[in-house]
Amino acid sequence: MTLTPDERRVLLALARDSVALQVRGGARNAAPALPPLPDASGVFVTLRIRGELRGCLGTLDCRDGLGCETARCAAQAASEDPRFPPVNGAELIHLRIEVSVLGPLEPIHPVRLHEVTIGRHGLVVERHARRGLLLPQVAVEWGWSGEEFLAHTCLKAGLPADAWRGGAHVFRFEADVFGD
Repeated sequence: MTLTPDERRVLLALARDSVALQVRGGARNAAPALPPLPDASGVFVTLRIRGELRGCLGTLDCRDGLGCETARCAAQAASEDPRFPPVNGAELIHLRIEVSVLGPLEPIHPVRLHEVTIGRHGLVVERHARRGLLLPQVAVEWGWSGEEFLAHTCLKAGLPADAWRGGAHVFRFEADVFGD
């Protein structure tokens, strides 16, 4: 999935406005009028300050539309990521936002790791009620091999690192990743 430059600008501005509104405690108005946006399988918003992760949350269900889900995920990344305290007003000036718009999930057989291209594909691992997702850029940032990427996605799901060998379902996806 590739968005146009205008669609990217709209989503990035929407994410930034949603974070600022969340941090400042402003009243939520009706959703702004948005241009038509494409359908997506999911969206994640990543927040960084001086290159360090500050929050990242998303969804694999864009039932309310890409614009609404981007705004919601941005606000939640700033306030509900359990790994971090909520973003505060003093941090807003240093905050960098990255939006990852996910294409469709494709089931893959995990033994065929050649089906996963580091930097191009993200991964989802599911078993029973547990699911973990890592975006395509994560494996690049950490310098992981395909097997390490798969193991860390299992761990993200709260599963053993080798759950992919024992019946977990594995999916790959591509994402359009952009930010400021």
